[in-house]
Amino acid sequence: MRKKLQSIISKLLPAAAVMLLLIVWQAASTAGLVAGFMLPSPVEVMKAFAADFPLLMDNAKVTLLEAFAGLAVGILVGFVTAVLMDYFDWLYQAVYPLIVLTQTVPTVAIAPLLVLWFGYEMLPKVILIVIVTFFPITVSLLDGFRASDKDTVSLLRSMGASNAQIFRYVKFPGAFGSFFASLRISVSYAVVGAVISEWLGGFNGLGVYMTRVKKAFSFDKMFAVIFLISAISLLLMRAVNILQRISMPWEEENR
Repeated sequence: MRKKLQSIISKLLPAAAVMLLLIVWQAASTAGLVAGFMLPSPVEVMKAFAADFPLLMDNAKVTLLEAFAGLAVGILVGFVTAVLMDYFDWLYQAVYPLIVLTQTVPTVAIAPLLVLWFGYEMLPKVILIVIVTFFPITVSLLDGFRASDKDTVSLLRSMGASNAQIFRYVKFPGAFGSFFASLRISVSYAVVGAVISEWLGGFNGLGVYMTRVKKAFSFDKMFAVIFLISAISLLLMRAVNILQRISMPWEEENR
């Protein structure tokens, strides 16, 4: 009973914090502390969201398609890179600094170059998402592989197990926790990366829509897009949590 009560409280506290923020925001807008066109109230934002809902959904489909495509490629590239760096130590020493270097360049600096090189279609957006998502996947998987139990690996080697068998039965399942931790980060990066790339060139998407309403000084609609992007990111992170529970049932048993 006590654990159930703690679980309920832990879920109510974030909701209460969000409600308090919205109340303060509404009060500040109503009192005129900030000009209405610069900081629309939550009520005005919700009205704008409802009015443009079909248009927002059409643009969200484009952004999500870009995000999922880039995330899928990012996961694949990150997995292959982590496996190779775990197996070849010389490759780890040569490539790891380059991987870190890719994360030191701001995405807003890379995006215009990608648009210039590859045009305004989906390809430059997918490439940018791959760049921002493969790093956490690679690093987390590599850490998971290298954190595998050394005694278990030694036991399997003494029994004549191959490197592929050790990877399959020890390293790969042992890295699940690290993988899903990085995946929660990458899904949010994928959506944000797609929106950033759309700011700098494109025909459809939430980033393109946000740029248009900003130029029209429709800040209520811009806030509606921000809320939608946040909601999509939270839903995707929740989906990752569910997928983790399905993929790692032993974690729930241990808890």
